[in-house]
Amino acid sequence: MEQALNVHRLHFAFTITFHYIFPQLTMGLALLLVYLKTKALRTGYEHYNRAARFWGRIFGINFAVGVITGIPMEFQFGTNWAAFSKAAGGVIGQTLAMEGVFSFFLESSFLGLFLLGEKKLGRIGHWLSAFLVFLGSWLSGYFIVVTDAWMQHPTGYRLGVNGEIELASFWGLLLNKWALWQYAHTILGAVQTGCFVMAAVGAFYLLTKRDEIYGRTFVKAGVLVGAIAALLQLFPTGDMQGGMVANHQPVTLAAMEGLFESQRGAPLVILGQPDVEKSKLDNPLVIPNMLSFLTYRRWRADVKGLSDFPRTEWPDQIPLLYYSYHVMIGLGTIFIAVMLVAALLLWRGTLYDSRWMLWTLMLCVPLPYIANTAGWMTAELGRQPWLIYGLMRTAQGISPRVAAGNAWFTLIGFMGLYTVLGILWLFLFYREIELGPEPGAQAFGEDAAVLAADLR
Repeated sequence: MEQALNVHRLHFAFTITFHYIFPQLTMGLALLLVYLKTKALRTGYEHYNRAARFWGRIFGINFAVGVITGIPMEFQFGTNWAAFSKAAGGVIGQTLAMEGVFSFFLESSFLGLFLLGEKKLGRIGHWLSAFLVFLGSWLSGYFIVVTDAWMQHPTGYRLGVNGEIELASFWGLLLNKWALWQYAHTILGAVQTGCFVMAAVGAFYLLTKRDEIYGRTFVKAGVLVGAIAALLQLFPTGDMQGGMVANHQPVTLAAMEGLFESQRGAPLVILGQPDVEKSKLDNPLVIPNMLSFLTYRRWRADVKGLSDFPRTEWPDQIPLLYYSYHVMIGLGTIFIAVMLVAALLLWRGTLYDSRWMLWTLMLCVPLPYIANTAGWMTAELGRQPWLIYGLMRTAQGISPRVAAGNAWFTLIGFMGLYTVLGILWLFLFYREIELGPEPGAQAFGEDAAVLAADLR
């Protein structure tokens, strides 16, 4: 039983991790497409329409691969987690169905119009199609986050006569306070991914001395939007999400922070290695009293440690949870520093000539993916050993008739298929960047005006 549970968890972890690469860029680019189309409407410069077409093609590639990798995840609820689906399908089926029927069809339908219908739609119609693609992608993210948030903090349900979980309040499910803050925190991570990717492509063009006018536009858009997103990621969304964990999952907070013993004036751990067997943190580098202040807004507040909870309630993988959380926090801090420095250089008019900063933006591309993955690992590992917090243990949710060998077989198959898809995605992405925004085009008469606007 334990072996089957571990394989099912690994199966789902692999598919969700690989799949999540694509929606985070999709949701981030959706906002930036609206930004570029709005600039085109306000200025009347065709330059911004050409830039939007370029990123629309990349968006389309990313969207297509995301759909392919997302389909197996839907089936896993029935194949690998049948007991969970039987017990909670009446609740999670609502949001998952809404994600498919409403937001996915909205996004996919208007993506087709955005990519193929610009001449027919006109300037206003094409901007509207970009906005509806943005709305669909962000709605899709919300319904998915609501589903996960309900598993973290169940609301709007009742227990049936046979123990099944039934939906009691649709709005209680949809407006779960946990979901609101988790979604805001998650979507800002997606925006940062899109901003770093756009800024990195722009930096590449500037460093290689090609398509430099587009390079300036991409860097400027990525830095301006990315700096705002990085700050909001820290406060208020990160702060409020942390508060939700502290109030509703205090044992998770203790594990995330490596706090084994309750402390009044608990320190915030910057570095250290958790030793679960000895219930201590090795080589700690801490800020005194800071955890108490961040959690309860009082320097000497008492924060519960793991020792206050029975071991059966402890997260299963405390070291992995601890490191995932600190990777997320550390990278988030780096993002703020990078984006604020880049914004300062942009304001001073030296960013486009600062090769070291352009190299930094370009080399930072993988980091948002790592940070977002670490964030999801923190959320999911922190909820353990519960599948639905306080209602169903993870061990109770797997499909009892699917053996570990069967799960291993399909997992290995998915690994092979996803590797091929990943290589294809990278090739198509690289090909679009090599072709550039306007393959073979000469300089346009408006370039001087756009260049002057980007320098301001």
